[in-house]
Amino acid sequence: MVTRRRVLGAGLATAAVASTGAALVPVLTSKDAADTAAKAAAPPPIVPFQTAMPLIPVAQPTSTTGGVDRYDISVVTATKQILPGLNTQVLTYGGQFPGATIKARKNRPVVIHQHNGLTVPVARHLHGASVEPYSDGGPMDLIAPNSTRVYTYPNQQPHASLWYHDHAHHLESENVYRGLQGSYLIGDDVEDALPLPKDAYDVVVQLRDARFDAAGQLVYTMGDRTRTTVLTNGVPYPYFEVAARKYRFRLANTSNQRFFTLRLSGNTNMIQIGSDGGLLPAPHTTPSLFITSGERADIVIDFSTFAIGTQIFLESVASNGTAEQILRFDVTHTATDPSSIPPVLRTLPPLPTPTAQRTIVMRMDEDGRPNPQAFMDDKVYDHNRIDQHIRFGASEVWTVTNANTRAPHNFHMHLVQFRVIERNGAAPGPAEAGLKDTVAVMPGETVKLQATFDTYAGEFVYHCHMLDHSAMGMMATMKIT
Repeated sequence: MVTRRRVLGAGLATAAVASTGAALVPVLTSKDAADTAAKAAAPPPIVPFQTAMPLIPVAQPTSTTGGVDRYDISVVTATKQILPGLNTQVLTYGGQFPGATIKARKNRPVVIHQHNGLTVPVARHLHGASVEPYSDGGPMDLIAPNSTRVYTYPNQQPHASLWYHDHAHHLESENVYRGLQGSYLIGDDVEDALPLPKDAYDVVVQLRDARFDAAGQLVYTMGDRTRTTVLTNGVPYPYFEVAARKYRFRLANTSNQRFFTLRLSGNTNMIQIGSDGGLLPAPHTTPSLFITSGERADIVIDFSTFAIGTQIFLESVASNGTAEQILRFDVTHTATDPSSIPPVLRTLPPLPTPTAQRTIVMRMDEDGRPNPQAFMDDKVYDHNRIDQHIRFGASEVWTVTNANTRAPHNFHMHLVQFRVIERNGAAPGPAEAGLKDTVAVMPGETVKLQATFDTYAGEFVYHCHMLDHSAMGMMATMKIT
């Protein structure tokens, strides 16, 4: 649905190509959001666990000649039945909600011809990928309506569970909320050689929140904290039939701003084997998993210890300790299981000696003022300004602080996967021992990370991946030369 806010936002985003990003302020104020939220009626109550969890389809290339996988994809509106008996208008890549999963291989390029069939600009960003600036899908590299842009992904990085989403500045929050996102999996021989669950037992699971009106339409307001419906692979509260064996689940939090603390019912442990940039060095057995907006985590659940007929729930735990059941696993049959989880998953090279140190402070207005803004180092994003100059080949330590007392943030860098080396003065936990591109920075926290800039030169952004915050200005530009 093209609303007046979307048209106004499109005009701002287009005008920003010739003006400063500093002029881009939130179109909706917090009061606008509250007023709009109050007027939106709720849909009928959802009866959980009546629908099977959809398996997200794998995209098929239009050509594989010359060792290159080519895709032709159009961004279009579509109508989907998300809530029972109601049709919802969504934004999609090729009509799929969520977008189809692209499966890539290390050192085999993917080329995407991206057509924009909407009436607002879009920009396709491959989150977590090392690509040249033209193909990064930065916030000002827009595809105008009825235009096409070609993105080339060389896939020279190791295996990883990435994802793609819209990044058109000031529209990214609503565009992603309405459906413009999907998974992108890079495989390699290192991962293939491990006896982890594969094929039908390796499942993409995308989690996000949403709010619907009485007609079943998605309700979008900036900073909305009343998105109480959780969608799994695009549907609310589904069930998933499993065999009594091990499964690998590639979890992705594709919410605009919601953080999930996940656990299994019955005090069942899960085994985390991966994060944003691929497999962890070693598996990590845990009773719960914390995953912020934009982060990914690969886990293994072993259902072999449960009797046929058992139901296990994936629960989302609130800060007050209450839990909501968001996905039900139904153990329905037996199956052979040749998979196992080795004690060593990969070996990461030692970090080089840092060549530079930088400090980054994230902050947003949280005092209830009208027209709140969000800042990176006390500056609102301006695409004409270079905030950090970085020498090509440098390996730098960035100390990132959340200066807010109530508002959480997370920190995402384009181009590079980094290593978390310290959280609040202590070594990071096992969940942050691998390669990362997005990291939580809670109120008052400080996180140190190290990144090496040795792949591509040019301009790239870093920002809070709570997309409402980046749309409000919590984003900056680094230039590698």
